[in-house]
Amino acid sequence: MIPTWAQIGYLVSAVCFIVALKALSSPRSARTGNLIGAAGAVLAVLITFAAYKPHHLAPILIALIIGTIGGVIGSRRVQMTQMPQLVALFNGVGGGAAALVALLELGEVSADATVAAIATAFTILVGAISFSGSVVTFAKLQELMTTRPVTFPGLPVLFIASLLGGVALGVWLVSDPRVWVGVLLCLVGLAIGVMLVLPVGGADVPIVISLLNAFTGLTVAAGGYVLGNTLLLVAGTLVGAAGTLLTKLMADAMGRSVFNILFGAIRGGSTLGAGTASDRPVISAGPEDVAILLGYANKVIIVPGYGLAVAQAQHTLRDLVEELHSRGVKVDYAIHPVAGRMPGHMNVLLAEAQVPYEQLREMDDINGDFKTTDVVLVVGANDVVNPAARTTPSAPIYGMPILNADEAQRVIFLKRSMRPGFAGIENELLYDPKTTLLFGDARDTLTKLLTALKTV
Repeated sequence: MIPTWAQIGYLVSAVCFIVALKALSSPRSARTGNLIGAAGAVLAVLITFAAYKPHHLAPILIALIIGTIGGVIGSRRVQMTQMPQLVALFNGVGGGAAALVALLELGEVSADATVAAIATAFTILVGAISFSGSVVTFAKLQELMTTRPVTFPGLPVLFIASLLGGVALGVWLVSDPRVWVGVLLCLVGLAIGVMLVLPVGGADVPIVISLLNAFTGLTVAAGGYVLGNTLLLVAGTLVGAAGTLLTKLMADAMGRSVFNILFGAIRGGSTLGAGTASDRPVISAGPEDVAILLGYANKVIIVPGYGLAVAQAQHTLRDLVEELHSRGVKVDYAIHPVAGRMPGHMNVLLAEAQVPYEQLREMDDINGDFKTTDVVLVVGANDVVNPAARTTPSAPIYGMPILNADEAQRVIFLKRSMRPGFAGIENELLYDPKTTLLFGDARDTLTKLLTALKTV
C-alpha cells in the first residue's frame, strides 16, 4: 500500500502536470509551465524512492545519473532546427520504457487478472509501435534516410497482417501471460511502428511525431494501471489527450485527415513531391533593391520558416524589423501552424530573439491583412505560402490552409536555392511577376539587407 503522505505528494505532482499543460498553451507562460512540470516530475521521483525503498538502489541511481547527464548535454547542444528530432527521440524512449516495464511485469500478472493482462498487452504493443515509429521519424528528419515516402509492393497486406497478428498475440497474452508471448508481441509492435511511418513523407512527419506522442501517453497510462500507480495513470492520460488533440489540430491545419496523412502514399502518393530544383526564370535582386522596397513601404509582413532556423538568423531579422519600425513602417510576423518542423517552432525561435509576442500573429488572425500589405518578406518558408494548396488538386499540400502572401502588392523571397520546400513541389508564387528573389544564406542576406536599409 502507498502511504497517505505519498499519495498526497503524488496528488501535488499531478496538479503540477495539469498546471504545466495549461501554461504551455501560451508563449508568455510556456517557460514557467515547463519548469512547473519538471518540478512535478522530480517530486514524483523523490516520493517513489522514499515510499517504495527499492532494494537495488545502486543500479537505479547509476541509470538516473547517466540519463540526467545525457539529457542535459543533449538538450543544451541540440540546434533549434533539430528540436523535432529530439522530441521524437524522447517520445520513442518513453514508449520503449513503458513496453519494457510491461514485459518485466508479466511475471506478476496472473491468468485471472484479465484487466491487468489487457493493460499489459496494450502497453507492450503500443509502446513498441511508438518506439520504432519514433526512431524512423528521427531518421527522416535527421535525413539519415530519405524524407520521401517509402513504399513497396505488398506493404498494405503486410501491415494489415501485422496488425491482426498483434491483436491475436495480445489476446493470447491475456489468456496465457507468458514472457515469450510478450516478447513476440513486442517484436510485432516494432515492425508495425516501422511500417506505419515509412510511407509518411514531407511535411507530414511532424504530425506523426504528435500521434506517436499520444501513443506513448496512452502506454504510460496503461502502465500506471499495471503498476497500480495513479500518478502514471494521470500523467499518461494528460499526454495522450494532449497528443491526440494536437494531432487533430495539425491535420486540420494541413487540410488533411489523419488517415490520409498516414496512408495517402500507399493509396497513390498524397505526400509525394518532385523534389527537384527548377530552372525556370525568376526575378532576382540584390540587397540594395530590396532595401528600397522595404524602406518605402507602409506595411510589411514577415513570413518565417524553417530556413530562418537553419541559418540561425532570427536575431538579425529582429534587428531589421526594429530598423523598419524606427522608420514608421508597420511590421507583423505571420505564423503558420505548421511552419518549421513542429507546432510552435517559429514562436520559440522568435521568442529566443526577444521578438515581442504582440508582433507574432497566427494565420487566421493575419490572413485578411495581406491584401492591404505593401511587401511580404518570406524568410526560409515555402510550402506555407504555396498557392498550389488552393489551385492544384494533385499537389500533396492541396487543401492545406496557407498564408495569403500572394495577395500582397509585392513578395520578397529570401532563398538559398530554387530547391522545393519540404513537401517537394514547386511554388508558383516564385514565378509571379510581383515576386522578387534574394538568394543566399538568410543570416548573411539579412545582414546585407539591414546595412543597405540604413543607407536608404
